[in-house]
Amino acid sequence: MIGTKINLSKAPTDISVASLFIAEYAAWLYGCGATCTRIQKNVERMTSVWNLHLEMNIMPENIQLTVFDSESRQSQVYSKKTPHTGISFYKNTQLSKLSWAVADKKIGLEDAQRAFQKIISAPFTVPWVVLVLTSLANMSFCRIFGGDFMAMLIVFMATLLGYRLKQILLEAHIDTKFVFLICAFFSAVIGASGYVFGLGNKPDVALGTCVLYLIPGIPYINSISDLMVGQYLVSFSRFMNSMVLTFCLSVGLAGAILLLDLRLF
Repeated sequence: MIGTKINLSKAPTDISVASLFIAEYAAWLYGCGATCTRIQKNVERMTSVWNLHLEMNIMPENIQLTVFDSESRQSQVYSKKTPHTGISFYKNTQLSKLSWAVADKKIGLEDAQRAFQKIISAPFTVPWVVLVLTSLANMSFCRIFGGDFMAMLIVFMATLLGYRLKQILLEAHIDTKFVFLICAFFSAVIGASGYVFGLGNKPDVALGTCVLYLIPGIPYINSISDLMVGQYLVSFSRFMNSMVLTFCLSVGLAGAILLLDLRLF
């Protein structure tokens, strides 16, 4: 929860419009993967030049604003559902820059709204670029854990095909938990080719690292960050969501091992 008093000389004329903008801005920051601390600081940075007195509650599924109008001496409550946009470093950064533009350059509410719409409507990073880079990164993890050339090649192909399947399923709006389970199973079947066909000397490393691209690392990190600042409800929600996705990943991996009847020990 935050409380902010605003400089009257930089105030927008319509408090309700400004409040709705703040609520939507905070909701998009949350949806793009920002921590509660970043959301609070960005909002405070912008409202420090606007005529608002507000209290903001960050909840797992929505942003709630209670705004007090000093002229009418009435308060209004605004609630904005957080969009499920997926984590985006680009949009996260651009939204933070927007808050600085409001605070430092003193752009008005209308300019901020236009900039905001441009940011949220911007396309995500080109899918094939993300696909290739993710595959190379996961292949590097295989090498770090001691994988040989063949194991790295297997992990690259398992990640490439598994992540592409993930992109297709998410575009079709399939439930994220099911997507993680299916993609982990699919990648694990490919990752087990070292065992099945006797490829390389490190088939165990290939199998163990072929599903690492599915680990929800950022939500885990954000949950700890929110925990440290006392946002226990959001922290617990993010942590449990990450745990559920990790469980689905594990079920997919275990399913592939059982299907192929691998003897790992």
